[in-house]
Amino acid sequence: MNFLNSLINRTPLGWIQLKHDKVRMFVSIVGVVLADVLMFVQLGIMNTQYEAAVSIHTKVTADAVIISKQAKQLATLFSFPRRRLYQAFDVPGVCDVEPMYVGSVEWKHPQTRKKSQMMIVGINPASPYLKIDGLEKFKGALQLPDHVVFDSGSRGNYTTTKELISQGKGVTTEIARRTVTLCGMCNIGASFQIDGVLITGIDNYLRLFPRQEAGAVNIGLIKIGSDRPADQVISMLKERLPDDVQVLSKANFIKFEIDNMNRTAPLAFVFGTLTAIAFVVGAAIVYQILSADVNDHLAEYATFKAMGFGENYFLGVIFEEALIVAICGFIPGSILANTIYWIIRSVATIPIQMPLSRLLLILVLTLAMCCISGALAASKLRLADPAEIF
Repeated sequence: MNFLNSLINRTPLGWIQLKHDKVRMFVSIVGVVLADVLMFVQLGIMNTQYEAAVSIHTKVTADAVIISKQAKQLATLFSFPRRRLYQAFDVPGVCDVEPMYVGSVEWKHPQTRKKSQMMIVGINPASPYLKIDGLEKFKGALQLPDHVVFDSGSRGNYTTTKELISQGKGVTTEIARRTVTLCGMCNIGASFQIDGVLITGIDNYLRLFPRQEAGAVNIGLIKIGSDRPADQVISMLKERLPDDVQVLSKANFIKFEIDNMNRTAPLAFVFGTLTAIAFVVGAAIVYQILSADVNDHLAEYATFKAMGFGENYFLGVIFEEALIVAICGFIPGSILANTIYWIIRSVATIPIQMPLSRLLLILVLTLAMCCISGALAASKLRLADPAEIF
């Protein structure tokens, strides 16, 4: 209680000193804002790339998947014999298997006829193992020849296309020299590699890829019964299936994609380094401001020392300034970063968001950045010797 009373009744010397030089205070806050915006943008782009790359993986509701041993990532999956699914069905604990086809196609914008690269997924329209919001109501239409479901999150200006589909009007375009009908919409989203995703039935997929045999699939979706542990069944699948395929749990399927992304393009290293640079730059700016403030008030600190105030009091004053700068910089920095996120979503059609976890992470980094700067600036307090100054 005494501590709280002393904390409430104490003179806010750090705030008084900081606002005394408003230009210096403004510069320190701007430095924190710039550092925070850079960290927000770097981490936001990195996480969005990962999330977009596994947008299909996360919607798979199967307990395990089978892919080719040669597979590198979802966009470049090799096929494997469909009989591997029948072999997997014979493993105790496996209660259902289904094929899924994934490929990349060049399609034409329905209005502008501009070409772009789209991922296309072929699956049984009634499959319960790919959960995409809004897809279920089109399972009947997807069984019709040359019908596909369009990704409303595709990159590009598709305002007219979306309006026509919403009104139930037929929208057609061209894929692989075939005229296809967009029978509905779902929301998956673009990534840095593809402009969007199309969903269709297996028969339609094979029509678009006549060179791919029906007996060669890209992904096998496996449902494991509740009578056996999933890890045990996956281990048996790995033992019994030939070496031309690999069996992954859903979690490892997502990890497989991210690991391959990091091998081909070390996103975590690049964006992590840029985030660290922003942290260091912000810390350097705040240190320069706090250090200059300490130098300007050495005589006052020496007076306080002569009056009997200890080192902890002076450290409290410096850290008070550091925390004020951190909070005053974090608030506008987060608002500006959120505005930049909105611009990226609007212009690049990249689903970058501001989760609470990232807000808290950047807040912690901002507080750490300013406190480290304050600790370094406080080292100059040893120069505040009354015997030397007076």
